[in-house]
Amino acid sequence: MTGLLQIEIKQGKPFADLRLEAYLNLVRTADLVQRTVEHILKPQGLTQPQYNVLRILRGAGADGLPVGELGARLVTHDPDVTRLVDRLERRALVERTRASGDRRVVLVRITAAGLAQIDQADLDRQRTAAHADSIGRLSDAELTTLIDLCERIRGR
Repeated sequence: MTGLLQIEIKQGKPFADLRLEAYLNLVRTADLVQRTVEHILKPQGLTQPQYNVLRILRGAGADGLPVGELGARLVTHDPDVTRLVDRLERRALVERTRASGDRRVVLVRITAAGLAQIDQADLDRQRTAAHADSIGRLSDAELTTLIDLCERIRGR
């Protein structure tokens, strides 16, 4: 089924390299899935990285996480996690404190307002439904293959 991207982007000639075509297909597909989720988050005034931070911190519980650990757990690389946390803190969705054992360590925790932001808008359910509509077109076997291939590309 190769060649569909060529039609979608109205490219007159075939791709010179299969790797380039594969890469552009990954980028185009990721963009489509991301825009679907952005459409859900935008009314809440959240970006995908901000939503990801809130989900990670919700999972971390009352202890929160050091900023460095939070950055390491993000799905997409963000070079300035501090600025990302700053924006959420200004909205009172997260709070920062110094670790009692080591004052150099800054801990980030989700606030009650942050939890409410996720829960009241039912963002997790909406995101799951959006993924079911796009990625859900694949069978379980195809999804497993896709996951395996993505992990191989990332060198895992």
